[in-house]
Amino acid sequence: MEVSAEAKIEELFGARLATEVPEVVGRALAAEIRERIARAGYTRYALYDRGSYDVGAPPDEPALLAALAALATKETGRELHVVEARVLRLRAGDYLLAHHDVLRTGSPVEVTLELSPRGVPGAEVHYRRRGQVFFACGATPGAAAIVERGPSVSCNHTYVSQQHPDAEIVRLVALLTEPK
Repeated sequence: MEVSAEAKIEELFGARLATEVPEVVGRALAAEIRERIARAGYTRYALYDRGSYDVGAPPDEPALLAALAALATKETGRELHVVEARVLRLRAGDYLLAHHDVLRTGSPVEVTLELSPRGVPGAEVHYRRRGQVFFACGATPGAAAIVERGPSVSCNHTYVSQQHPDAEIVRLVALLTEPK
């Protein structure tokens, strides 16, 4: 079977999979995880040309990370394991710009698990291919976005409106790759 040049280019530069899986964790479990993360503490990141948000300590959640790896493996059909994970917290006025994101080589998979206590209108994660949004997922508590990344795929977390002064967006972001 011959593969078209377009398919080869897409493998090199684009995401082959971008999906949102609802109800990966329930509200009670999300609250427990948020509490553990909060106890570990947050550090403020505020380089305004890149983003304004809080970064949590690396998540000490081995069972959760293993479950996310299993979910990503099921969705992609690839054997995946977590190579890094981080926690982001955004409140009213916070954001992460796409040019702050690290572009990835190869075809890693990013899983963004929404641990927020409630949805916040407009607080989305945008995945961009060569600057253009090709996949957006909202702040749906308990849902996970699974996106294959490539060298032309970046990500940003949109501005959390000041109209939601009590907003708290908490996301666990895991990067997964195939074993070498």
